[in-house]
Amino acid sequence: MKSFPQPLTASEERYYMQKYTEGDLEAKHVLIERNLRLVAHIVKKYQSLEEDNEDLLSIGTIGLIKAVVTFNPDKSVRLGTYAARCIENEILMYLRSKKKSSKEVSLYEPIGTDREGNEIQLFDIIETDEDDAHRKVALKDDIRLLYEKVEGELSQRERLVLKMRYGLYNEEEYTQREIARRLGISRSYVSRIEKSAIEKLREYF
Repeated sequence: MKSFPQPLTASEERYYMQKYTEGDLEAKHVLIERNLRLVAHIVKKYQSLEEDNEDLLSIGTIGLIKAVVTFNPDKSVRLGTYAARCIENEILMYLRSKKKSSKEVSLYEPIGTDREGNEIQLFDIIETDEDDAHRKVALKDDIRLLYEKVEGELSQRERLVLKMRYGLYNEEEYTQREIARRLGISRSYVSRIEKSAIEKLREYF
């Protein structure tokens, strides 16, 4: 069972938020780390959905980072209240995207046999240009494989960087510099993480 640091008190939250708005990235790290318990609490609501707990924690953490970055301390609401909505929205968006992709029908799915006993696929009966159909099928299969390998072969940090860099799971796309600023690391480190992740995925394509 993972242990998380204690949440910030109201006065601590105001202090670190003020430091962060003044450009202190260490304060940002504190705001994120001390709210990870909130991510874990919200993720518990979705454990019955047979989702990988680490994946949901990763997605929820993206929501938390967005909350810290976009939070307006002048509003009469605690960061935790605002972050809870952001975390939940991020998880729900991920689940909707995953549910949508799971409902897609493969064009190579067997749907019966012809009079001679040969297997017929959905692809065989679609009236479209053959080359165009092949390209669409290949693209769909590549996309499915990409998501499968992103979740199965990459580390949590590599997944996070690629999701933000290329807009995976309907994530907003960011430049390396923007990702570095949001995660509190150097742009060159983001570049190394991205390059490492792409090299791991390249062998499957």
